[in-house]
Amino acid sequence: MVHYSIDVIKAWERFYRANFLNSVSGFKATHLVATVNEAGTPNLALFHNIVHLGADPALIGMVNRPRAAAPHTIANIEATGWWTLNSVHTAILEKAHQSSAKYADGVNEFEEVGLTAEYKEELPVPVVAESAIQYALKLVEIITITHNNTFFIIGSIEHVWLQEGLASADGFVNLDQAKVICSSGLDGYYLPEYLDRFRYARPGIEVERHL
Repeated sequence: MVHYSIDVIKAWERFYRANFLNSVSGFKATHLVATVNEAGTPNLALFHNIVHLGADPALIGMVNRPRAAAPHTIANIEATGWWTLNSVHTAILEKAHQSSAKYADGVNEFEEVGLTAEYKEELPVPVVAESAIQYALKLVEIITITHNNTFFIIGSIEHVWLQEGLASADGFVNLDQAKVICSSGLDGYYLPEYLDRFRYARPGIEVERHL
């Protein structure tokens, strides 16, 4: 094993250090976050830090960078109280990555990257029409992380749209069938492969595969 102390890591060149620290924590869920500003212009951003917080109530969290670096998504969520999360799959990967560019405020990023903003009757914000998995969140709270000036945004799942056939009989969503992408670091993308499912684990009972 090669050992790197934090003092060694801090001495590295900036971009080398960022690549190392952003990728060492492992694979992450990757989503397109869709919002609208107060004028109604849609915004699109690529997020790699979506976290499931619970099923009852159904809560999702995500980390927003400091406002100076990434102001649009958090400002739009504060203004409207809504956003959507949209899966990234192989056919739209390049367009999804392009949405991470720093476009000026008020630019329609759907149009800039070549994706389609689809509006559902239930929502004031769009979904990405090309995504196989789309879900809408209503703002619950925004927690300021003072140590590095980032924000943890928590929302409740209010609506979900799935490509037909993705949900199993027991409710399990087969992400691999939709060719959903995950990421490592800020610019590395992977296609996960289904390996297995196991039944609920209990002490002293042999692990069983899920049939």
